[in-house]
Amino acid sequence: MALKKSDNIKGKTENDESLYLKKIGARLRHFRKKAGYTNSEYFAYENNISRPQYGKYEAGANIQLNTLIKILKAMNVTLEEFFTGFNEY
Repeated sequence: MALKKSDNIKGKTENDESLYLKKIGARLRHFRKKAGYTNSEYFAYENNISRPQYGKYEAGANIQLNTLIKILKAMNVTLEEFFTGFNEY
């Protein structure tokens, strides 16, 4: 079965989104450790964030902007700092 051009574009977009979410997760992990939390569950518990959901964010699950801002505030990290060098990860 031949793929339509729109199917190929959609698949590429989904792969790009997945890659960006994985990068966001890696950045969250980096800044959590930089904040002194070696354990993601402890960080989530200390900052009133769902522990299972926070683990999913670090693994690359979809995250809403307001949730990202809440997490970054808990880490004392600005959005600018978080996304500086984003494409290097």
